[in-house]
Amino acid sequence: MSSVLHPATTGLSPSMAAKYRPISSHLAIAPPVSVVIPAMNEAENLPYVFKTLPRWIHEVVLVDGNSTDGTVEVARELWPEVKVVEQRGKGKGDALTSGFEACTGDIIVMVDADGSADGNEIVSYVSALVSGADFAKGSRFANGGGTDDMTPIRKLGNWALCTAVNRKFGARYTDLCYGYNAFWRHCLDKIDLDCTGFEVETLMNIRVVKAGLKVQEIPSHEYLRIHGTSNLRAVRDGLRVLKVILKERSNRRALRRREQHSPMLDSVRGEAS
Repeated sequence: MSSVLHPATTGLSPSMAAKYRPISSHLAIAPPVSVVIPAMNEAENLPYVFKTLPRWIHEVVLVDGNSTDGTVEVARELWPEVKVVEQRGKGKGDALTSGFEACTGDIIVMVDADGSADGNEIVSYVSALVSGADFAKGSRFANGGGTDDMTPIRKLGNWALCTAVNRKFGARYTDLCYGYNAFWRHCLDKIDLDCTGFEVETLMNIRVVKAGLKVQEIPSHEYLRIHGTSNLRAVRDGLRVLKVILKERSNRRALRRREQHSPMLDSVRGEAS
């Protein structure tokens, strides 16, 4: 698997050219890219979402949360090769986990189904990954990013939670609760997702730092949801995010204590003395 950017396939032999996926007339990549879209009753928004997805991506995995508005049918009409995964549990975290398991690409991109994310930005995420990052984290507050969808209260809450994560885990994030991210598939083995709700993005952001993975923030613009209403509840989900932060911090302290009192470590110290 190649992890570098390649020139366009012009001049390459047919066998070599077949390995690369063209992004533009001057750029191509080898790693296949999977896009995961969790959706529940988003039929009206999917045309806007799929319209911006690059045609060079390897596959689209739609995780359907028991929709009743024809979401799956619309997705298949818009993208005939779409891979549909029927969600068995509930919550965004559960949906994403199911989608990740179904992916076959080396790079996985998370995209919301409400029309708030611009699929044209995917090239920026992929470029960061093939240039050396393990995890490309979207940020609405990095230079060049923005949001049309956050109230002042939500911005304040996001800032407070982001500050807490930075201080407790040594991160340098400018945004925390944002669902537009991309990563190499191998990262899943190191972050072990085990939550079901909207707090999943925070859990991922914390665990990539704890795992020592290289993170690069990508400026991203969040647009307003086009149709329908969000299932996000600021207070309820904010408390769930806080609970995840405290739990992960507690687990980190417990791990340090076990390492400090490890018999193997004590043996090593004894031999050294």
